[in-house]
Amino acid sequence: MNPLQLQAYLHQHIPLSHAMDVSVVEASPHQVVLSAPLAPNINHRDTVFGGSASAVAILAAWSMLHLRLSAEGLGSRLVIQRNTMDYLAPIDGTFTAVAQAPAAESWQLFTRMLRRKGLGRIEQASALHYQGTEAGRLVGEFVAFGPVYR
Repeated sequence: MNPLQLQAYLHQHIPLSHAMDVSVVEASPHQVVLSAPLAPNINHRDTVFGGSASAVAILAAWSMLHLRLSAEGLGSRLVIQRNTMDYLAPIDGTFTAVAQAPAAESWQLFTRMLRRKGLGRIEQASALHYQGTEAGRLVGEFVAFGPVYR
């Protein structure tokens, strides 16, 4: 799935991503980079609303896992179960959310459980960047529900 395909998928299936004007800068098995402008995500202090920052961070983490599952032919329903978000600096312009591929060992355990039990859990992080600085960090636990493979 290339960046334009992922962006179209997000906008169609997660309408909030369209309302927030999220664009996909990079979509590869190794890294996902999303971008969002200030205007549709602004708060009363002329900075990015915390909920928007968190949503874009979740979208980046979710997108990384979605791309990897799709590439392996593991169609599933992927949802976030819980997350923590640390806000490190205010953002008053266009920002990015970057999710790196999960560690090989974590990924193998996750996909093995998904294949065997039809349910897998994995922790996935993403980071918000603004003007060359890390402005936030998300760690989420995601759950994939899929068919049991024999």
